[in-house]
Amino acid sequence: MNESTVRVGVLSFHDSKESKVICNAVEALGHEPVWLREKNALVRFTGEGFVLEPDVDVVINRLLLSTTKQPAEAAGFANAIARFRPIVNHPDAAALASHKIAAGAALVANDVPVPETALALGSEPLARVRPEFGEEHVYKTVVGTHGGVAWKVDRSSLLTGSVGSRRAFLQELVATESERPRDLRIYVVDGDVAGAMYRYAADEEWRTNVARGGAVEDVTDSLPETVAEIAIRATAAVGLDCAGVDLIEGEEGWFVLEVNPTAGFKGLFRATGRSPAPDIAALAIERAGGSIDADRVATLRKTLDDSVPFCVPKPGLSIEDEAPTVGLTERVIVSGTTNTKAVVGRADTGRSRTRIDLQLAAAIGAGPIRVDDSAPDRDDTAKRHPIVDVVVGIAGTERTVDAMVEDRSTAAHSLLLGRDVLEGFRIDISSTYDAGVGDENDERIEE
Repeated sequence: MNESTVRVGVLSFHDSKESKVICNAVEALGHEPVWLREKNALVRFTGEGFVLEPDVDVVINRLLLSTTKQPAEAAGFANAIARFRPIVNHPDAAALASHKIAAGAALVANDVPVPETALALGSEPLARVRPEFGEEHVYKTVVGTHGGVAWKVDRSSLLTGSVGSRRAFLQELVATESERPRDLRIYVVDGDVAGAMYRYAADEEWRTNVARGGAVEDVTDSLPETVAEIAIRATAAVGLDCAGVDLIEGEEGWFVLEVNPTAGFKGLFRATGRSPAPDIAALAIERAGGSIDADRVATLRKTLDDSVPFCVPKPGLSIEDEAPTVGLTERVIVSGTTNTKAVVGRADTGRSRTRIDLQLAAAIGAGPIRVDDSAPDRDDTAKRHPIVDVVVGIAGTERTVDAMVEDRSTAAHSLLLGRDVLEGFRIDISSTYDAGVGDENDERIEE
């Protein structure tokens, strides 16, 4: 490396495709990537002032605050760095964007159109305002990702002001002319559109997220200028340098649904053949005073190199070492839209999908019930499976999954944990949870 080389830190405590792609884009542009992870990052205050190890010239903030166990601690760490190093996606802006109500307020304050929305902290105001949202409406948590904590409900659905440990709010279900539910994802980097795609919901689904099986269609070159301008204004309204902006077209025009500070690249690249990673890398390099080759950036947009970058922490600091461990059975907090229960769940990595007893599903208000036609696990006979959305809390994490409903009244455990929950965990089959009296019937867990 020479004196003009910029050291670009990618601040990410998770092993994601996007972090790898950005690191590789930095290197491909002739600069030095540094992956700042929990096991190699150090902040010190000494007589010499602020010290960051490993040191970098600029930071790209890829912290997933919506899924981080302690988001305030992660944001605080990023804020400490931001006092002394330029940072792409300031942690304050990322935290704002991660809270859907706070982000919505910023959008409204900047005249960015959003659907009718209401957050009620108590049951009485929730019941009072709910009739204004029509026969069908959307119910989602203020923090969440991949569409996993959003439900389409009707007036007969029982709701409380929270789901699990998180507040939830009402939002207008925007009517669209499309026969198949769809929305628009526009990726904005430094005030420009890096790519745009329609996302179409999978069969038997109303949410369009690619992580939930949604289909995609490139609309980058046909994007109306007015819609692009809304996405750019939305990104600026919450103070972000780069974001995936989700919009939906209704009878009265376009509305912004969410502004995602760490939106994924996979679906966008599949639809458009364009990766925003080199644009993000170039923004960081230039912010630190470095130079980039615009032609090289354009070439790199056509690739999505998610191979393990050379800057992964060396032996003794491997990604695999960070995986938390759970036992064969564990105490699990499972939540629906009306209640939360503590139960003892059993790990079963042979199944892709979590199974929940029908009585437990009813007790927590899991739903709405949908039908899944995917291939069955193991030796199950082929049939249409009822599934519901549930929030599963295990080992300090929360994950929203499509759980299969079945009669488990004769089984030892009312919850069977599949790979959808256990992915990223190590399973110690010699360890089991010593269930205490009442564990299967714990009352609602207070916040």
